[in-house]
Amino acid sequence: MLWVCMCHTLSAQKVGLVLSGGAAKGIAHIGVLKALEEHHVPVDFIVGTSMGGIVGGFYAAGYSPEEIEKLVLSDEFLRWVRGLPERGHNYHYYSDDDAPGFVTLNLSLDSALAFQLNTSIASDVSLNFMLQEKLAQASAVAGGNFDNLFVPLRVVAAEVFTQSQVILKSGSLSNALRATQTVPFFYTPIRVDGKYLFDGGIYNNFPVDVALREFNPGVLIGSNVSSKIYKEYPYKDDEKLIARSLLYMLLDNSDPADLDSTGIYIEPNIRGYTSFDFDKAKALIDSGYQQTLRVMPEIKSRIQAERTVAELTTARAAFKSATIPFQFGSLTFQSFNSKQRKYIRRIFNDKPENHPLSITDIKQGYFKLVSETYFNNVYPSIFFDTAASVYKLQLARRPQKNFRVDFGGVIATRNVSNIYLGLNYYYFNRALSHFYAAFQTGSFYQSVTANARLDFPFLGRFYIQPEVVYNGFDFLESTDLLKKTTPTVLKRFDRRASVSLGWPVGKTIKAALTFTGFDNVDFYSNLKSFSSTDTLDRLDLSGYKSGVQFTSSTLDRKQYASSGSAFSLAVQYFHLTEKYAAGNTADPSLQNTPGRNLQWFQLRVTAQQYYSKGWFRPGYYAEAVFSNQPVFRNYFGTIANAPAFLPLQDSRTLILENFRTFNYVAFGLRHAIIIKPRTLDWRIDGYLFKPIEYIRQGLNQEAVIDNELTRVFFAATTGPVYHSPIGPVSLSLNYYDDAENKIGVVLHVGFLLFNKHTLE
Repeated sequence: MLWVCMCHTLSAQKVGLVLSGGAAKGIAHIGVLKALEEHHVPVDFIVGTSMGGIVGGFYAAGYSPEEIEKLVLSDEFLRWVRGLPERGHNYHYYSDDDAPGFVTLNLSLDSALAFQLNTSIASDVSLNFMLQEKLAQASAVAGGNFDNLFVPLRVVAAEVFTQSQVILKSGSLSNALRATQTVPFFYTPIRVDGKYLFDGGIYNNFPVDVALREFNPGVLIGSNVSSKIYKEYPYKDDEKLIARSLLYMLLDNSDPADLDSTGIYIEPNIRGYTSFDFDKAKALIDSGYQQTLRVMPEIKSRIQAERTVAELTTARAAFKSATIPFQFGSLTFQSFNSKQRKYIRRIFNDKPENHPLSITDIKQGYFKLVSETYFNNVYPSIFFDTAASVYKLQLARRPQKNFRVDFGGVIATRNVSNIYLGLNYYYFNRALSHFYAAFQTGSFYQSVTANARLDFPFLGRFYIQPEVVYNGFDFLESTDLLKKTTPTVLKRFDRRASVSLGWPVGKTIKAALTFTGFDNVDFYSNLKSFSSTDTLDRLDLSGYKSGVQFTSSTLDRKQYASSGSAFSLAVQYFHLTEKYAAGNTADPSLQNTPGRNLQWFQLRVTAQQYYSKGWFRPGYYAEAVFSNQPVFRNYFGTIANAPAFLPLQDSRTLILENFRTFNYVAFGLRHAIIIKPRTLDWRIDGYLFKPIEYIRQGLNQEAVIDNELTRVFFAATTGPVYHSPIGPVSLSLNYYDDAENKIGVVLHVGFLLFNKHTLE
């Protein structure tokens, strides 16, 4: 009888597992699960918070520790947590020209013209869909009951209005996991059962009490990656630590004392790791694995029940065999009107004759939609419709972000410093309307831009964008860290109005057909020395241009990229009237020259790409221009308005005479040496520029075309780049084969970006 009772006790012994929150440090829980399985320790229940909820949720959904490990070690995992689209879904259609903004305020503007600040700073568009795609089928098998998962599960979230924790035990598994890791101010919250929920670590980061109350296990194992760091107030370091106070409040409030003497405590050695070290997943997993092995004798002494790997594999296969393959019916919506629904359905190609839709169709439609920043507030949910026997994708509208303010600019050691303000307003109904105004001002460059982009989901999708632009460039001063250089005397006023018609070509290419009218004025001196009494030449160029451009880009940054590729092909026709008035620095033969009409074609092709994903990332940049552009009345007016090769960060702020001509080819190597991932690089770039037609100055200041084939010019730069929250901080040593700008040192903080001139 004693033997029978002992056997019954062993067979009835249930093991619960508690996984704490800890952001990236929670990846160590995977190693804990891996060690437990390898040593045949059963896990009958799981309770998790934040990242512990994510890891525990995937395990409860039937993923093995090896499968979870493979997931977090993949390149796609880092893209999910960083808000980047999955590879193959980099839709370029909604991309705009790069602007120097580095601080963004997302605001909601309601019908009463009242503003509300949206405080989330991280994009969750990729993470949201990943959780739905990976977990929707397991959730359907369980019928929305977390007790029916492969391992019964509880997920802890927080409801901030009533200041209470919420125990999630039913409904959508992916929604529960998304809710439990919603760190305030980082991710936008989602509704679960009608309530906005946040990270469970706010109130219970190590939910031992939840496990005891919900499951009453015979033995409880607790894995904690976020124990209190400071038992006493850190007086010496408080000023350094205050900026991270939110993370300490959320992620470091776990206490091992919550697990009494009847439990088994595991604390992986993760000293030196931060809550953002997602790229160190392998080391974190190993730390959880090794610490569990150290505790394994105690675990074995307390838990006599066993479950072999073969038994688990068989059980998982049985659970997964019950999953229903993805086939999707029509989309469903929350908080969208009928016209908005019609727009979104067209993006997904959601038509009755196309049903059922595949998961590929759904994913493509989703990433097409959220590639426009305005739709980042859309939250996807995948659920199984038992009545129709198909899955449904539901798109819910979260707190609106229809007004965006961008601040930026650059501070530099040369006279190119400026400030930038960008205003964006969206209106969405039958079409998506994006109204944009931008202002940039400084001693070198001033600009005003206003446009309206109207997107229509017809004929595959297209947009119409009218735009007006004013650019002012002042090259009158030029200083450098090493020396004061001879200035180029040139003032430019670039005014244009245009209308563009754009459409997507496949997944990654955007095509745009543009017609532009312009009225430009250049004031310049023909001499390197300049007196305040001199009268500048005046060159008026007014007319129109039309052309078509194809662009594509997957670059990871708008300046100083280190991964991805970009391509551009543009064909343009120019028709303009040239009016020239000579100043007192002009050759006397140029006085009283009549105006004339000019026209030409231009083809410009650029391509760049970076290779490798390690510490050394080589790349290339290539560009070619072919044109039948004629010369203008004199040499400098011709050079200033000729196509230019601008390879370095400050090239646009200089008139590099040897790098401007009507026809040329150029090639360069760009190398990024990664000193600290995502933060610190060392750049080494070198370029060769071969003018097919070299433009030189004649005896009477006229422009002369020289077809000498031996002319080749070199440009290079090297220096460190720190990628700060307010843009790059770059200190570079630059070299050009140019008499006036041969060697220079440039230090700048922020993005050194300006609008292109109309004739570029």
